[in-house]
Amino acid sequence: MIELPRRTAHGAGSWTAWFPSGRPGPGALTGHVRRTGVGRVWADRPQGPRAAAVGCAGYVLLGGDPGAVDPGGLAPLAHSYVTAPDRFLPVLAAAFDRIVPWERMVWVGGEPATAPPPDPAVTVRPLTREDARSVRELGPAAAWIGDSWGGPLGLAASGHCWGAFRDGRPLSLACTYFLGDPYEDIAVVTVPGERRRGLASACVGGLCADIAARGRTPSWTCSRDNEPSRRLAAKAGFRLVREYVHYAVGAPAAGASSPPPRGIFNSPYVA
Repeated sequence: MIELPRRTAHGAGSWTAWFPSGRPGPGALTGHVRRTGVGRVWADRPQGPRAAAVGCAGYVLLGGDPGAVDPGGLAPLAHSYVTAPDRFLPVLAAAFDRIVPWERMVWVGGEPATAPPPDPAVTVRPLTREDARSVRELGPAAAWIGDSWGGPLGLAASGHCWGAFRDGRPLSLACTYFLGDPYEDIAVVTVPGERRRGLASACVGGLCADIAARGRTPSWTCSRDNEPSRRLAAKAGFRLVREYVHYAVGAPAAGASSPPPRGIFNSPYVA
């Protein structure tokens, strides 16, 4: 697999037919890469590809004909979460030292839910680019929240993130993680010690109202065993619409190596 140049990857191409964008959940990833320019696209060949992969923030969609894929060419997808049809499983098994199935749930929001007011000392508002430093101050454990926007500055300036602040310090963030059409798949992070105080719900409520104003529908994707995320989704008015499986892949398998990728996906996105 070769990485396609930006002008090809982010324009209309035959590879897009393998990744329908009209469904909630993983489908939003393709639209996000195309709209924001954050992410990468690979194909077996530049013209008339027979197989392709599109990835952002540690998540990858793989589609097309697995017979056109050399396992060694999948090395850039190491340590990521891959969503692919079952026909790709033999190729993934040959490409990586491990593939672990991970059950996922997709939820869809209707009308923005009304969240109870948080602590009066807390301000809940949209982020601006001036908040980039505050996002960085969340620390390494929460750094993944900005990965799909290219980092803290991209997230803060995106116009797609709400935060709860106390004394200028961010306590909780809710953002559009993948900007699709018609769905925006959202993510939430709250600092330890500030959970179960209604802060995340307040941020989600503000974000969902913005999403509705943009004429789109919020969606929520989480691991099946992530009980806190499931509770928050239900509390915020989301309803479960489907389940699917993606695969956490490890390092390139011996004998299937390829030139090292420019960076490795490593995101714990769970919301």
